[in-house]
Amino acid sequence: MKLLFKAAQPVDPVAGARQLIRSEMRPRITKPWSPTFLVLVVLVGSCCCVETSPEADEQISKGGGGRRRRASAAPAMVLITILKSAVDVGAVCMDGTPPAYHLDPGSGAGNSSWIVNLEGGGWCNNVRACQFRKGSRRGSSELMEKEIPFTGIMSNSPADNPDFYNWNRVKIRYCDGASFAGDGFDKDNGFYFRGQRIWDAAIRHLLSIGMASADQVFLTGCSAGGLAAILHCDEFRAFFPPSRAAAGRTTTVKCLADAGLFLDAVDVSGGRSLRSYYSDIVAMQGLAPNLPPACTARLDATSCFFPQNVIDGVKTPIFLLNAAYDTWQIQESLASNGADPSGAWRACKFNRSVCSASQMKFLQDFRDQMVASVKSFSGSRSNGLFMNSCFAHCQSELLATWNNAPGGSPAIQNKGIAKSVGDWYFDRAEVKAIDCPYPCDTTCRHTI
Repeated sequence: MKLLFKAAQPVDPVAGARQLIRSEMRPRITKPWSPTFLVLVVLVGSCCCVETSPEADEQISKGGGGRRRRASAAPAMVLITILKSAVDVGAVCMDGTPPAYHLDPGSGAGNSSWIVNLEGGGWCNNVRACQFRKGSRRGSSELMEKEIPFTGIMSNSPADNPDFYNWNRVKIRYCDGASFAGDGFDKDNGFYFRGQRIWDAAIRHLLSIGMASADQVFLTGCSAGGLAAILHCDEFRAFFPPSRAAAGRTTTVKCLADAGLFLDAVDVSGGRSLRSYYSDIVAMQGLAPNLPPACTARLDATSCFFPQNVIDGVKTPIFLLNAAYDTWQIQESLASNGADPSGAWRACKFNRSVCSASQMKFLQDFRDQMVASVKSFSGSRSNGLFMNSCFAHCQSELLATWNNAPGGSPAIQNKGIAKSVGDWYFDRAEVKAIDCPYPCDTTCRHTI
């Protein structure tokens, strides 16, 4: 196994920075009532595809499934499907409404291939945070957008997304608050923690409408959805039993976790803000029985909500896409308001160019922890890795960072993200790429 480390090049870290809009508005661990992630997407691409409708028992917004036709300059705007049948098995959003998904049907050679994307958007760890979430699109399908754009790895543009543009592409909406892993009910507050049931019901539904006969499937997710992709990767593989091989058919099953490598790291105060936060989530939403058994057999449940303790036990091929300087973790875990009451990190965590030498040393040490956490994982030939030295969070669902055009995507050894993921998925090349430390990479799309 060969790790590709980019050689350092002297650059001006300020002049070399290229700013983008923030990919997410992030919740504060120390202020659990703050708004959860609001994903901002760049509207690009094109659309035109035959509309289809899922099963008759499902309520589909505006009377039809699939994509609404738009001008060629716009991205695919994909209508919501409310999965009413899931209520029968108790698979409901936090407020008791049915779960939902968006499906953009495949075409041509992509008809028998599926991407299943798990939406991200933080977590909730106490009554106040969950109450806020319950009254938002992160906790109720009644408050979700009726249509959303599909961009990045979900795009229908052959130029931007050449490997997956014509696949069946599905986004399962996130409305449980625990990375699709909880199973409980808070009667006093009326909170349904049913993420595990939503996951199971949604996948079984997709199997029933054609995914069961797929030749290729790809489970993906960003942020909390990236964590969910890691936690559920082997479960996803189990839905495609080897028995299909007896009929001369096999299904390639792989997973992608984008910005899902949340570390159990020491914060700027010497504490562990994220561990405390995760401990509350695990206890409140009843995650323990649904966490990977290979991990819980040796570690406590909170530890098994951290990907670094799970990834080595995942048997299904998985690709980790992560910025070594993950901005969510810098702002909300390492230097959260609770860990930084004096505000010494307030400027630095939102603008790396004003960080002091000691603060940059702390961030470089965090990058080293990131690299160390994937050392064993990288030893598996079947796994893939793209860890760049950008200040970013989520890079697979935005055109600016996924873009396959030369000079578009951040790159390691002159290979961008879309090309790296595609080469790995289709076994065109082994991809184990780790960037050199900041500020050597001039291809980054920094978000702080």
